[in-house]
Amino acid sequence: MTSTPTPAAPPTLADLTVGQEIARTRHEITRDTLVRYAGASGDFNPIHYNDAVATEAGLPGVIAHGMLTMGTAITGLLDALGDPSAVRGYSVRFTHPIPVPPTGSVTLEVVAVVGAIDEQAGTARVDLTAQVDGTKVLGRARATVALAAAGTDA
Repeated sequence: MTSTPTPAAPPTLADLTVGQEIARTRHEITRDTLVRYAGASGDFNPIHYNDAVATEAGLPGVIAHGMLTMGTAITGLLDALGDPSAVRGYSVRFTHPIPVPPTGSVTLEVVAVVGAIDEQAGTARVDLTAQVDGTKVLGRARATVALAAAGTDA
């Protein structure tokens, strides 16, 4: 994974502006990644490891797990926040499967941008754009984060 540098201190709500990019990451996904995720999650659906089964199901071949994609997409934001407990909600729509080649890798590119700030609630909505080869793989990917106001503790 490559990402933007982690800030010295977690951001406060006052540090953010709508439209501000707060994280940019690139994640390599391989068949090995899928095997490891299947073992950790218990999701052994054959569309994630068997090309014949995946194509019979109408897919372009073996695809990455949806939850693997969703979890991977938010890691840059978590690093930028410095505190994963700041995330109050996270949701996505799965818009396109991620085919994973038998050898080599595919790259998931994610950009996290501040979409809205609610000063009264002490939260910000962060919109994530997740793409593989220019194709959006997640739609309406949003995280709500609770951040300290300037000069206070979280």
